[in-house]
Amino acid sequence: GKTTLAQIVAHEMGVVLHTTSGPAIEHKGVLAGLLTGLGDREILFIDEVHRLSPTVEESLYSAMEDRRIDIPVGEGSSAITHSITLAPFTLVGATTRTALLSAPLRDRFHIVEGLAFYDDEELAAIVSRSADLLGLPASDEGALEIGRRSRGTPRIANRLTRRVRDFSQVAGHDRITARDAARFLDALEVDEQGLNAMDRRILDTMFELFSGGPVGVDALAASVGMPRDTIEDVHEPFLLQRGFLVRTPRGRMTTAKAAKHLERPDPHAPGARKRRGGPGDDEPSLF
Repeated sequence: GKTTLAQIVAHEMGVVLHTTSGPAIEHKGVLAGLLTGLGDREILFIDEVHRLSPTVEESLYSAMEDRRIDIPVGEGSSAITHSITLAPFTLVGATTRTALLSAPLRDRFHIVEGLAFYDDEELAAIVSRSADLLGLPASDEGALEIGRRSRGTPRIANRLTRRVRDFSQVAGHDRITARDAARFLDALEVDEQGLNAMDRRILDTMFELFSGGPVGVDALAASVGMPRDTIEDVHEPFLLQRGFLVRTPRGRMTTAKAAKHLERPDPHAPGARKRRGGPGDDEPSLF
């Protein structure tokens, strides 16, 4: 994960890593305390850096460019500003919402890298190692079955491995097989493509209420009863990556792959009849 990468950077540089998050830096005083507490060449890691307030961001600019932070002392006309020179330091920021970073802050980071989802084989290797550590080895096919359903994320792969291990032990098995993994993950409502119940609910809603889209994220969030941020941060990236959704200027749309996976007719296929609108469209008019 992002924090692990920051720890690796600190280890390779042989320095101390200081970890915080954007919401935790509530005002400039908190930022000043963090920066002045850094030793020579140490690293400050800010997770969810896109959630820094504008005033904190502005204070961070001078620290990143000039190794200096200005601290106001006093109030009103008698207020003065003290400028504090900082020790050389490295700032590492992490975010899952790059688009929410302000351009001035984003442009001040000299190195910008993105992380991709793991593929099924890489996740299978992680599952095999985790299963061995948990005391119940997995067959190659069993590890691949869990890896395939892990949404490209090692953390999820490890969580599912623990759950399948629990099921297998209760069943009296001494090994995680592909059959066991498929059976137990189906019981957890994680299907063969890695979609969970809420992913399928989002897609089902798009098919049933919006004829596959396009639909705006706010309308979709209201229809499924979850916050917009949850859709954008948790569900949408995986659905896009797997090809179940596409984003257009007019909104989100389902794909032929989504229709096939959910065993529904594709509303976007040539000749398909589309019904638009929300709940209640089929009710008779009272006037």
